[in-house]
Amino acid sequence: MSTETELKQGIREHLGQFSLHVLLVFATGLTIGSERAVVPVLGRDVLGVESLFVIGSFVVSFGFVKALLNLYAGKWGGEYGRKPVLVAGWATALPLPVILIFAPSWGWITVGNILLGINQALTWSMAINAKIDLAGPEQRGLAVGIDEAFGYTGVAAGAWITGVIASRWSLRPEPFYFLAVVVVLAFLVSIFLIKETVQYAEVEVDDDDHHDANLPFVEVLKRATYGDRTLFAAAQAGHIEKFVDTLFWLAVPLYLTSQGLGIAAVGFVVGVHSAMYFLQVATGGLADRIGRRPPVVAGMFLAGAGILGMVLVNGYLPWAVLSGVSGLGMAMLYPNLMTVPGDAAHPTWRATGMGVYRMWRDSGYGVGAILIGLSMEFVNAEAAFYATAALMFVSGAVVYFWMEETHPEFGTHEPPAPATRQSNRVATED
Repeated sequence: MSTETELKQGIREHLGQFSLHVLLVFATGLTIGSERAVVPVLGRDVLGVESLFVIGSFVVSFGFVKALLNLYAGKWGGEYGRKPVLVAGWATALPLPVILIFAPSWGWITVGNILLGINQALTWSMAINAKIDLAGPEQRGLAVGIDEAFGYTGVAAGAWITGVIASRWSLRPEPFYFLAVVVVLAFLVSIFLIKETVQYAEVEVDDDDHHDANLPFVEVLKRATYGDRTLFAAAQAGHIEKFVDTLFWLAVPLYLTSQGLGIAAVGFVVGVHSAMYFLQVATGGLADRIGRRPPVVAGMFLAGAGILGMVLVNGYLPWAVLSGVSGLGMAMLYPNLMTVPGDAAHPTWRATGMGVYRMWRDSGYGVGAILIGLSMEFVNAEAAFYATAALMFVSGAVVYFWMEETHPEFGTHEPPAPATRQSNRVATED
């Protein structure tokens, strides 16, 4: 009886640990946000990088490393538990402030962002999986919404705080002293206060239900990539929406400063976009009631419209408003895209399935940085905005026509029956 009580799922039942994971994902957001407004301008104005495509290289290195590590973070989180992977992620970030403070050339910044990619993959992957473990199926959308809301509020706060610090002192080292404090505190919290949560995922496993359970890693990779049309729609949408995030990291600061906006104001405009992600608390909870698909479809088109509008207006206030519009669209789509593989996966391979989705999603950082960097280099900054908006509209159409509803109670999605059932039958006969 005590064991059942101890392993009961629910946010209220595990408010202490759930709150600590919220704090840590906020720190994860602060870590990446500390680079958003400052580092691209640092490359141009301090390190003398003239090529906009070269400046984009630090996002490319971040994106591809984070994508690959997302894939294995889910796998490792299932095999070894969430906490060891979380601690390793924060340990990886410890050298980052030192690199940013003392980097003599842009190449060092690119190397530092490899460490940032590892940190973000391991810490954010485990943060979301731990929250889902604790919350249970009935509050899965809310758990993901809270995770992403506080994570991206951290991104907004990090961009705004470091922008203010840079405007009052200098582009470095002062902004990165703040980053160092965040990383060290998060590392200590992960070691001394966080408890393992993987056992709560096992509560969801029905011993009498073997359908889809215990898929091997390769089978999960295939299914979450192309074997299931709904999961493919989610993966491609996640990949393309990262172009928006990359645009605000790379192109928006450079575009706005070229239009005469000061670094503190740029930090605010970028921060407004990320601050809207806090609404994911509401949009994730809403999806628990109305389904995942409607807010995803609406969010894709709204975010694209906000991006397009930013190059059709001029002025601090219009830029801030349209930054917020694109952020609202992202708040609608972001947590609910991630909930789709959470719904569709069996608890025995959910962490791995989420890792596959996050791999395809975050590779959008790298691909987006290449596309945006080339657009700025060989056309102009506005072209990066137009291309990103167009791709969001196309991707939204794919979601509209291909994604089925995955809500646990009234979803219409059925996993493909294929090979897995046949292989299980053969294994039983053997």
